[in-house]
Amino acid sequence: MRNVLNLLPKLLSCVLAVMLCISMGTTQAESDDSPVNPQVLMKTTDGDITIELFADKSPITVENFLRYADDGHYDGTVFHRVISNFMIQGGGFDADLKERETRDPIVNESKNKLHNTRGTLAMARTSDPDSAAAQFFINQRSNLRLDWSGGQDGYTVFGEVIDGMQVVDIISLTDTGSAQAQTTRGPTIFQDVPVQPIVILSITRLTP
Repeated sequence: MRNVLNLLPKLLSCVLAVMLCISMGTTQAESDDSPVNPQVLMKTTDGDITIELFADKSPITVENFLRYADDGHYDGTVFHRVISNFMIQGGGFDADLKERETRDPIVNESKNKLHNTRGTLAMARTSDPDSAAAQFFINQRSNLRLDWSGGQDGYTVFGEVIDGMQVVDIISLTDTGSAQAQTTRGPTIFQDVPVQPIVILSITRLTP
């Protein structure tokens, strides 16, 4: 009997060790199963920008963006609207300012309540909240007035620059002016167009 009592502490230690291992294994499995936000590399004539896409918060918008990227839609497009201390916008026009065809627009996901802070990516659109297609912008500063608020749709944030923000800052300082663009609705004059085209060479996935 005394021998059994002497063995109890060792048995309890073994049981606790096994339970701890099981618990850690379960936690690791849950961690491995958790979704990881995709990352993309945007190569431009002014440098590279690495971006994390918030698939967990803006799934429709991220899927749409990645589909355009995978199809090569962004290759050769330019940042056609650049306003220092505000944002840089691109993804819709080539170097001759001819608008590229897009798919149907997507629904606005700005109710995800992600904020238009410095370095975030958001979808460009018209006054119609559900008009975003391929164009996007990168906030060069925090622009919280573009956020969703009760009764007012915002501009859907769907990603963030995690490396290369200095490239965004460089682009924002470029000389700009007016230029004629050929949109799908006809010719028009754009303001805030870089004098020297800043081209998006490619956008490719770094992670699935």
